[in-house]
Amino acid sequence: MLDDTDRRILRQYQADPDLTGQELAERAGVTAATLTRRLERLRASGILKGAQAVIDWQALGYAVEVSLRVTLDKSRPQAFEEFTAAARKVPEVVEIQTFLGQVDVRLSVIARDLGHYQQLYREKILALPHMTDVEALMHIARIKYDERLPL
Repeated sequence: MLDDTDRRILRQYQADPDLTGQELAERAGVTAATLTRRLERLRASGILKGAQAVIDWQALGYAVEVSLRVTLDKSRPQAFEEFTAAARKVPEVVEIQTFLGQVDVRLSVIARDLGHYQQLYREKILALPHMTDVEALMHIARIKYDERLPL
């Protein structure tokens, strides 16, 4: 269970992951030794999974993002596993989510332009196993994207 000190550390770390250990300790109101112990415990418990680089895909030339809502053939026992294993191999699929309900899987796909997307769709997406239906939703704008938790 998290206490107030853990929440303070995580809140500051989320706000600015580039802080040095000393700066983070100061902002969280703890000593550097306490910060180190707490971060190690948070990592060991799986609460803090690590840090990652956030890359602007558009700055790298990927101007198109599409969400694909996929319905799978649920009569096949291994449909989810086989579909997700194959989808993971498509480099342009940057996110895979599974759901309960009419839509089984959502894929986020990036492409350089519409022509590249059409090629990906025909050659890679439609080749994925066990699909019974797929609906494409073209991203226009990202209004909010924030993975920070309200700690």
